[in-house]
Amino acid sequence: MQLDSSGLQVLSEQECFLLLSSVPIGRIVFTDRALPAVQPVNFCLDGRFIVIRTATGSKLAAATRHAVVAFEADEFDAAMRTGWSVTAVGHAREVSDAAELDRLARLPLTTWAPGNRDHYIVIEAEQISGRRIAAVTAGA
Repeated sequence: MQLDSSGLQVLSEQECFLLLSSVPIGRIVFTDRALPAVQPVNFCLDGRFIVIRTATGSKLAAATRHAVVAFEADEFDAAMRTGWSVTAVGHAREVSDAAELDRLARLPLTTWAPGNRDHYIVIEAEQISGRRIAAVTAGA
């Protein structure tokens, strides 16, 4: 098991994708009017791609066109002081191809936000990394 300089477990690429697939909510980090912006989104993995549904014309849809973005998801147990965090970085693109839209519409991705969410954003995870905070054993 590899540890980083803070003593956190470094996750493999495979572990990162497995953990990402286990949670329904993440955060996309993008640029909005030259400032960093973070927005929680529900998502689904499609291989190495993170798929998000949003409204056409939304700030998120406009800001992520052909942009480099970051995506983060995590899960923590405050009582046990354990958890993990995974961050992916890659180019975001809007989906306009009819065949791809049809395929993405069949993914198990149901939006939580109200309103029509028929615009798909896909982020290719070009870089992915993760850390885990493991339970500390007595005497350690």
